[in-house]
Amino acid sequence: TKWRRVYDKKLRSVPWYSVYGNHDYQRDPCACSENFAECAQVNGNISDLDYFYMPDVSWFKEHSELGLEIIAMDLNHYMMGWDQSRNDGQQFFEDCQYTACEERCKENVKKRTDQAFQLYYKRAAKSKAKNLVVFSHYPTDYMHSAPKFLSSLSDASKHKVLYLGGHRHNIDQTSTRSIAPNDNWLVGGGGGGGGGGAPP
Repeated sequence: TKWRRVYDKKLRSVPWYSVYGNHDYQRDPCACSENFAECAQVNGNISDLDYFYMPDVSWFKEHSELGLEIIAMDLNHYMMGWDQSRNDGQQFFEDCQYTACEERCKENVKKRTDQAFQLYYKRAAKSKAKNLVVFSHYPTDYMHSAPKFLSSLSDASKHKVLYLGGHRHNIDQTSTRSIAPNDNWLVGGGGGGGGGGAPP
C-alpha cells in the first residue's frame, strides 16, 4: 500500500504493470511455493487500480490499439549477473537467503526464469504486434550469460523491441548491454534498498 501514499491518484488512474524484484520475494509466500496464486502481489484484475497489474509472475498483454505487446518477465535468477565473470551455471537468486526456504526458493526462481524465457521466445515468434515492450527487474548487462536471450532481444526482423530493466538505481543506456538495433533502458529508481551508494 506504500506506493498509493507516494503517487497522486491521477498518476494511479491507469494500470501499473509490474513484475517481482529481489526485495519483493524476501517475505512473499510464493518464494516457497510453486503455486503463483500464493504470490502476495499477483493481481489479474486490470480494473483494480489500488494494486499493480501482474496476473502471473511472468505474463504478456496485447495492446492492438497501440500496435504493441507487453511482455513482463521474472528474471530474478540473474540477480548475480552484475558479476560479469559468472557463467550461466553460477547464476542464482541471492535473496533466497532471506526466505524460510532458501534451496526451494532458488529452485522456484530458476524455474520461473526458465518459464519467462520460454514465454518471451513464444510471444516474439507468435505476436503480430509491430512493437514489443519487454521488462524485468534487471538490466540487459545482468543477462551476459544468457546470449540466446540477448540475441533474441536484438532481432528487429519482425518487431521493434524496447527492453526496460531496473535494479540498479540509475537511468541510462550506457551501463547496459546493447541490443541494437533495438533499444533498452535502465530505469531503476531509488525506491528500494541500497540507496546512498550501497549495493542494491
